[in-house]
Amino acid sequence: MKTSHEVEALRVSASSCGVSRRSFFKGAAALGATAVAAGSGLMPRASAQSSGLAAGDIDILIAAEIAEALAVTTYHHIIKMSPFFRRIPDDDQGYLEGALQEEMSHYALEQSATGQETPYDEFFYPKHMFEKAQVTLNTLTTLEDAFIAAYLVGVRNFSTSDLRVTAARIMGIESDHRTLARVVGGDVAARDGGPIGFITGLQGIAESIAPPNNNGYERTQCWTDISQAVAALTPFVDRDAAEAAGFSTERSFRFHPFTPTLPNPLGDFVSFSGC
Repeated sequence: MKTSHEVEALRVSASSCGVSRRSFFKGAAALGATAVAAGSGLMPRASAQSSGLAAGDIDILIAAEIAEALAVTTYHHIIKMSPFFRRIPDDDQGYLEGALQEEMSHYALEQSATGQETPYDEFFYPKHMFEKAQVTLNTLTTLEDAFIAAYLVGVRNFSTSDLRVTAARIMGIESDHRTLARVVGGDVAARDGGPIGFITGLQGIAESIAPPNNNGYERTQCWTDISQAVAALTPFVDRDAAEAAGFSTERSFRFHPFTPTLPNPLGDFVSFSGC
């Protein structure tokens, strides 16, 4: 069963929240996001073609940038603000700190490919996010579920094999993050509402944390187009959609990019060819 609005929010469709794929990106430009090519919200099609990226590739990469900026913001504020973070074991803290660096590395890679920054750098969250461990881990797992499905859209729809392999490589790391987020549940201290035995992700079903790696195959959410990922992200970036989803809009949380340091150089990007 659904435990609160944080799960239902990601299941909101673009039509139900009144924000279409086109208006989402149009709104990004209107918000004055940093971008190349005369300040447009998206790289012009001519620029996309000259960069060797198809128009569809740009759409997927921009959506991925927004997702990664959201991920960086989420991990950053869990580490800095969540009371439960200070009371989980050191290895759990290390996972969250490592995930922050990895998500920032993903963002930097995608930004280098598009030549522009995320059109959204300010985010909204469900009520009690960063305060209550259950809400925070539900939301984190839900987001990782969405990121996995979004990168699988890239695997399906990117125009080149190099981009598809890159999407698969990033998706694998998001899968690691989902599993490790579920590991944290059992280590939450009693004073923070733990141990947390069930975590609700994007499926909207409370699932036991045992085992934390409970997927035999990654869940696609039946997404076949990046517009479906855009719809899922909309409550996190649009105030009206956030209010409709029951999120808190009293405060927003800003994305602050930084230069990442990956936990292990053997896991670095190297090249789009995957070598």
